Amino acid sequence: MTMPISSTKNSFLILFVFMICGGVIATPPEDPIQCSSKNTDCTITNTYGVFPDRSICHAAEVIYPNTEEELISAVASASKNKRKVKAATRFSHSIPKLVCPDGEKGLLISTKNLNKVLKIDKEARTMTVQSGVSLREIISKSAEAGLALPYTPYWWGLTIGGLMGTGAHGSTLWGKGSAVHEYVLQIRIVTPAGPEDGYAKVRNLDESHQQHLNAARVSLGVLGVISQVTLNLEPLFKRSLTYLIKDDSDLGDELASFGRKHEFADVTWYPSQQKAVYRIDDRVSVNTSGNGLYDFFPFRPTLSAALTVVRATEELQEATRDANGKCVGAKLITATLSGIGYGLTDNGIFLGYPIVGFSNRMQASGTCLDSRNDGLFTACPWDSRIKGEFFHQTAFSIPLSVVKNFIEDVQKLVELEPKSLCGLETANGILMRYVTASSAYLGKSEDAVDFDITYYRSKDPLAPRLFQDILEEIEQIGLFKYGGLPHWGKNRNLAFLGAIKKYHNADKFLKVKEEYDPQGLFSSLWTDQMLGLKEGVTTFKDGCALEGMCICSQDSHCAPKKGYFCRPGRIYTEARVCTRDVKKSKEADDVKDEL
Repeated sequence: MTMPISSTKNSFLILFVFMICGGVIATPPEDPIQCSSKNTDCTITNTYGVFPDRSICHAAEVIYPNTEEELISAVASASKNKRKVKAATRFSHSIPKLVCPDGEKGLLISTKNLNKVLKIDKEARTMTVQSGVSLREIISKSAEAGLALPYTPYWWGLTIGGLMGTGAHGSTLWGKGSAVHEYVLQIRIVTPAGPEDGYAKVRNLDESHQQHLNAARVSLGVLGVISQVTLNLEPLFKRSLTYLIKDDSDLGDELASFGRKHEFADVTWYPSQQKAVYRIDDRVSVNTSGNGLYDFFPFRPTLSAALTVVRATEELQEATRDANGKCVGAKLITATLSGIGYGLTDNGIFLGYPIVGFSNRMQASGTCLDSRNDGLFTACPWDSRIKGEFFHQTAFSIPLSVVKNFIEDVQKLVELEPKSLCGLETANGILMRYVTASSAYLGKSEDAVDFDITYYRSKDPLAPRLFQDILEEIEQIGLFKYGGLPHWGKNRNLAFLGAIKKYHNADKFLKVKEEYDPQGLFSSLWTDQMLGLKEGVTTFKDGCALEGMCICSQDSHCAPKKGYFCRPGRIYTEARVCTRDVKKSKEADDVKDEL
């Protein structure tokens, strides 16, 4: 059974009509921390409403400090009582369980109210903010002072503390690179201490404390709670952006050189359509005419009813193995996004390229966050309170020196299964951003391309996906064949297998961690596993490979009753993936019938 193509088209047309006409009102995301009794007996989740292992994260209490003094008091209390503690942000955008304290007696320290811009020095071109200030606020306040933070993630619903916890980045090979932490001049971080220091210590880190600064720039939240950050800015500038669509026949060669040619370059790849969209994005004179704005369509408020229709369509396509329907939907989505300039406008309309505008209006967006509460009539597309988007996100960076080989491997898989990646193209394909070698101990080790892959996740953890094996093989090719570094704030659990061994300065980070928090109060079982201090990044049980909780080593790790068995990869034979084998499944059923 396949879903009629007209139904697929109608579903995705509904989504885009409502995205265009839905206006700018939306229900803001729910607070990730929910407590049954004021600020006690709490749970915390991420913005998607679920962690990779689908566990519920508990905490006994949450504290919302308003000042550094209150933050010090909170850390001191936890330190004195040897209580597990985690910093939490108001957005909680990381997919892994970085915010979970162990057990149910832990303490959460939310930076929600540490949201003030403390100082902007126009002459020195610096800005000092509390750790809970959002990226959007940093961008807008900088622009008001005629300044800019040049490279940022494209989603502005992140805090500066959260950004630094996971090494979040934009896209460039120029200057210091695309990671926000490269533009951090100073960090004030509150760590546990002994009774002689009142059980908490404020550490003021700058270039004169290079080793400690390099550890704190990407910290995973295990060093303490960041109180303040001072950023290095530059004069506000304009940029000119054009999207160019080409076939992907020479993508491997182009990708290796494209980032050197254009300062804010990135590439979006649609492998099943054999197309790539090149972002030609460069600085221009501030006198260049243009009032461009980039309000990226997938980050706009969307009618919940439309999202429900699209999700129901996805679920039906998965249940009926309707690859054709996914491909039709993917082509419609990508054509529509291209036709409307992906959300780019000049003076409110899109009439073609280039779009020229000031950097603060072009570098990031997320208008589904700017909203009053409309009773979930509209929402961010991934809001867990509605039946909207629900997905896995695999993200890793591959060195420029071997990126062509990875591209070619993916293209070989598409040759074998031409429709296999239509599903991820409905989520706007594979986003490829440029990142540079970092001085941060847990930052990137060399210039690379970061691959961001978003794809369908079932509400049933034991339900296999359409072309499950192809997606798993791509994941393992990137992470293990080419030694890709996983994004600390994204990914399924298996991405962190042996990850810490890929960081040449990991021992230096762990040395600072031991100095700052010898009792491990800010650590958890999960962060210890990520950092290679304990075993258990993956767990083995029935169906564990379906959700990335393990790499399969036997059929039961897949879904043998549904026809999915553990097999070698098609081109990367070291991979172990869940492959659909209808014949074997039918034979097993026949044997059961005979018995």
